[in-house]
Amino acid sequence: MVTTLYVGNLPWAIKQDDLIRAFSQHGEVLGARIITDRETGRSRGFGFVEVNDADDDRMIQAMNGAELQGRTITVNEAKPRELQ
Repeated sequence: MVTTLYVGNLPWAIKQDDLIRAFSQHGEVLGARIITDRETGRSRGFGFVEVNDADDDRMIQAMNGAELQGRTITVNEAKPRELQ
């Protein structure tokens, strides 16, 4: 199974590969995406990392509060999106 992790307070200049590289040190990363503004294409400062269920707790413990390119990031399990 796959767990999606929410990653907040990302540096504005971070790239998807940087995010994958940082999380890969603590387990298998299946995918990552940085959320961008539709009009400007700039990062909105958060993203998601998809990981194996077996690695999710370890990654949250290791990365929550870690510094990434000068910013302290927040990592937790993503909550399902509510339909409106």
